[in-house]
Amino acid sequence: MSDYDFDLFVIGAGSGGVRASRMAAGFGARVAVAEDRYLGGTCVNVGCVPKKLFAYAAHFAEDIVDAAGFGWDITKPEFTWSRLLENKNQEITRLNGIYHNLLTSAGVTLINGRARLKDAHHVVVGDTTYSAERIVIATGGWPFIPEFPGREHVISSNEAFFIEKLPKRTLVVGGGYIAVEFACIFEGLGCESRLLYRGDLFLRGFDMSVREHMAQTLNSKGLELTFNADVERIDKQSDGSLLVSLNNGDTIETDLVLYATGRRPHLEGLGLENTRVTLDKKGFVAVDEHYQTTEPSIYAIGDVTDTLQLTPVALAEGMALARRLYQPEEYVPVDYKDIPTAVFCIPNIATLGLSEEDARAKGHKLRVFESRFRAMRNTLAGRSDQSLMKLVVDKHDDRILGIHMIGPDAGEMLQGLAVAVKAGATKAVFDATLGIHPTAAEEFVTMRTPTRED
Repeated sequence: MSDYDFDLFVIGAGSGGVRASRMAAGFGARVAVAEDRYLGGTCVNVGCVPKKLFAYAAHFAEDIVDAAGFGWDITKPEFTWSRLLENKNQEITRLNGIYHNLLTSAGVTLINGRARLKDAHHVVVGDTTYSAERIVIATGGWPFIPEFPGREHVISSNEAFFIEKLPKRTLVVGGGYIAVEFACIFEGLGCESRLLYRGDLFLRGFDMSVREHMAQTLNSKGLELTFNADVERIDKQSDGSLLVSLNNGDTIETDLVLYATGRRPHLEGLGLENTRVTLDKKGFVAVDEHYQTTEPSIYAIGDVTDTLQLTPVALAEGMALARRLYQPEEYVPVDYKDIPTAVFCIPNIATLGLSEEDARAKGHKLRVFESRFRAMRNTLAGRSDQSLMKLVVDKHDDRILGIHMIGPDAGEMLQGLAVAVKAGATKAVFDATLGIHPTAAEEFVTMRTPTRED
């Protein structure tokens, strides 16, 4: 028996922390988890889960309108924000309970409170000090809002899930997937929604076809997009509205400003200065390929490290770390290549592998297949939205390097294709696969002629 209180002490009960602690306990380790906010972390409480519930709610606005084309007469539909909020809260509470049961049933000691590192082997929570042979930092990320006059008048995505009254007008600042998702959610729920981004075009890092197609689609839906401009100051007016002054001289009057300008590692007050743990140039916890920090007894996983900020990535890292430490014969490194992801805007975006631009930058000669079409359900609905499907193929060996899509249920479609790409599927394999007719998904196996070719 070790002289330490615990073999493993995990700081943070988000996706990565819960997975690491549960698996380590299953392998026989004595494990504790400290959490000062909510079980399940960002994803369950102020991220993926409530965001997708809100996205579902927002999408019903289009579904109700579209129903008329299919013979349904839906008169005077009404949306009640407070009911959505209440039902969302009940679901999150249910999930919190599930996480609690998962941890305790696995034999993990759950400690409520903010943990602070005392040294390489001791953690303080409240008035109690715990010793541990190993410590894992899994405290996740936190929204970043820059300093400017009137900053106190804005909210982040954290607060967006608890707005008491839905505003008439909203301004979302940012150009990443969180900004795009919330702009679409507000628009779908009936707000006059506007997106402001300081760059030329939002969704930097995504395939250019996706970025341009999405901008056209959102414009056509009435979502106002403002690029190449940034907030200079915000003033609260006598009626409670906000006057937003931009650096291009324009002003915007709105009722709510949501900042979605990135996230940073949540490390404040953690006590890193009491250890040899160091940060990298971007402010993330520096780790090696085994998630070990510069303090040998301390590890870090998930969004506190410079990795893809995605729930499945944190889960995979937690599982890999637990196996490496306590069941090394089962250890398999995380494969960060070809990780699929989705943006739950309206319509959805899903992407996998390399963009066309990145593939060329890496020296690949390409064949590119693109298809833009009106989905079948949009025909009777009278909706002009077009879906986009794109395959980026290596001209030399026919491998699929990237898949990109905009359209209904894009994420659901791409998950299956991700398995094929992981298995090394070529374009010839796609061509030999029969489609399911009539579906939008069959388009991925029926594109025969390259749109462009190197």
